[in-house]
Amino acid sequence: MDLDNEGRLKNVLWVDSCSRATYQYFGDVVTFDTTYLTNRYGMLFAPFVGVNHHGKSILLGAGLISSQDTETFTWLFQIWLQCMDGIAPKSIITNQDRAMKNAIAIVFPETRHTFCLWHILKKVPEKLGSYATYKSGLKTQLMKCVYDTQTIEEFGKCWAEFISTYELQENGWLESLYAEREHWVLVFLKEHFWAGMSTTHRSESMNAFFDGYVHSKTNLKEFVEHFDSALKKKIENENQAEFQSFSGTIPCISRSPIEKKFQLLYTNTKFKEVQQQVIGVLDLDPSLLTSDGVMKSYLVEDEVRIHEYSKQVTYYVDFNVNDCSTKC
Repeated sequence: MDLDNEGRLKNVLWVDSCSRATYQYFGDVVTFDTTYLTNRYGMLFAPFVGVNHHGKSILLGAGLISSQDTETFTWLFQIWLQCMDGIAPKSIITNQDRAMKNAIAIVFPETRHTFCLWHILKKVPEKLGSYATYKSGLKTQLMKCVYDTQTIEEFGKCWAEFISTYELQENGWLESLYAEREHWVLVFLKEHFWAGMSTTHRSESMNAFFDGYVHSKTNLKEFVEHFDSALKKKIENENQAEFQSFSGTIPCISRSPIEKKFQLLYTNTKFKEVQQQVIGVLDLDPSLLTSDGVMKSYLVEDEVRIHEYSKQVTYYVDFNVNDCSTKC
């Protein structure tokens, strides 16, 4: 607990033993969000959330804070880090809050920090919707820069072309985004592990879980009691998912030894994701381009859809008949 000079409660953080134990396994990537709930005392609910091997959101600690300044976030992060035996997450996802960014730099200097991509793109209609070209190419070109560039150089070129084509040199919002591009553009983040997350939706799904247990009129004593009840229910659901995953096996859909390996190693939830990839490969229709002795080259086309943006992907695959090796 963090008290002011008169002994009144300013901020509080609690991390139960289950969250501490879970963090040892699933603490690589953490999301942190303060947008869910403000209680009757004007304190913000601030959960630390991760994801487990069933793809489910897990609570790694939670706080109630009285303000959103650098000092408060620094206190919260430092105490949380102590609870986690001084082991900082490898990556953390937050919104674009400036004070939050400053505190992360102080407490987690080695942690890779990214902004919630969904929150950024949600502002696109508000910030750019007034332009006449918004629906006739501007939005598509922006999405292409974000999702379709494969190198940092390619992104820089694409962004410069985007700004020039639509005469956006004076747009302050886009200028600020470009200045912090390393914190949100996918090409800058692809070398890091994000556990399948690029947004704070994990925090938001955790927030939704607490609906029905706590609300803005809940007093502090009731909040702690109801929070404890919600945690017990959460642990019960996780135990049930664990039992279901290891009490039954999902059949393979191919004869691939790779799929079989994943079947043995992964939980059912994650194995289903692998099978979606397998189905995608089975649906592909490769066409032979060239044949030179033992080397055959194939053209493989696929379509990838991300949110509202769709793109065609082409792979060139070389296959060695003698040693059955491929190069893509």
